[in-house]
Amino acid sequence: MHVTAPASMQEEEPVMGQIVEVSFKGRRKGYYVADFEVRPDWYVIVEADRGEDLGRVTATGALAERKCTGCASRCALPLPERRVLRRATQEDLERAWALRADEARVRRVTREKVEQHGLKMKVSDAEWQFDRNKLLIYFTAERRVDFRELVRDLARTFRTRIELKQIGVRDEAALLGGIGRCGRELCCATWLREMKPVSLQLAKDQRLSLNPSQISGVCGRLMSCLIYEHDAYVEARKKFPREGKTLMTLRGKEKVISVDIWRELVVLKDEDGERRTVPLAQLKAEVARAAEGGSAIERRGGRAREQERNGSNGKGRRT
Repeated sequence: MHVTAPASMQEEEPVMGQIVEVSFKGRRKGYYVADFEVRPDWYVIVEADRGEDLGRVTATGALAERKCTGCASRCALPLPERRVLRRATQEDLERAWALRADEARVRRVTREKVEQHGLKMKVSDAEWQFDRNKLLIYFTAERRVDFRELVRDLARTFRTRIELKQIGVRDEAALLGGIGRCGRELCCATWLREMKPVSLQLAKDQRLSLNPSQISGVCGRLMSCLIYEHDAYVEARKKFPREGKTLMTLRGKEKVISVDIWRELVVLKDEDGERRTVPLAQLKAEVARAAEGGSAIERRGGRAREQERNGSNGKGRRT
């Protein structure tokens, strides 16, 4: 299948000697120098480890420079060592699709070999280098695995260099893809560039169910999307009184039971155990009026005590 760039991209002036970002299977990316016109979404042949590989251009020019680790400024930092060799032909693409199809056989054979060697590891995926000079196999394992004999066995079977790469369960989900609880493709397998640590505190701050089945992704770890709205929740809660705090309102002392930050409602309970739900704005007004009333009472009480003292002093002088 031949891929061409959108018309909007074709109108741009090509940049020679530019840095380009090239993406491969399983979120693997590399940065290369192109000495000829290269457009986003083009498939290209690039220099690889002891050979050539095929990938898709995902960024060019200034954007690629910013994303490239160690080469954010072409003037101050060295360029990537490897180069884009040429644009992929239709024949190249057909060969690449054939390699992708063969990777299913590679996974099946590798899993059989793993079982034969009695290794506690799970084969996740396999990836042929375009020129078949290397076969990259991804796997997960709970502990360190001695797979030296397995590598030799696989090298004899596939007659190429073998590289086994251990990945985590989150990386495996990103590599294989899937559908999340929201009904959309996994963020980690589509657009999410960096998977940040996700803690249970994020779910607590958002008052989400702590049931693992409700907040875990297909990888069994906490969902990355718990991060997306966390800051908004934290910022919104700053307007509300802390749950468990006792407030003085027009009805006397009332305890904050819960808050609804999106509808801006607060649930209160008085000393008799009676509950009521009030809008946040109304609660703030009640607290302010109660404080003003208390201050007025204190002022009146202070004046009364002062008058009483003055009266007592006057009686003392007359006697």
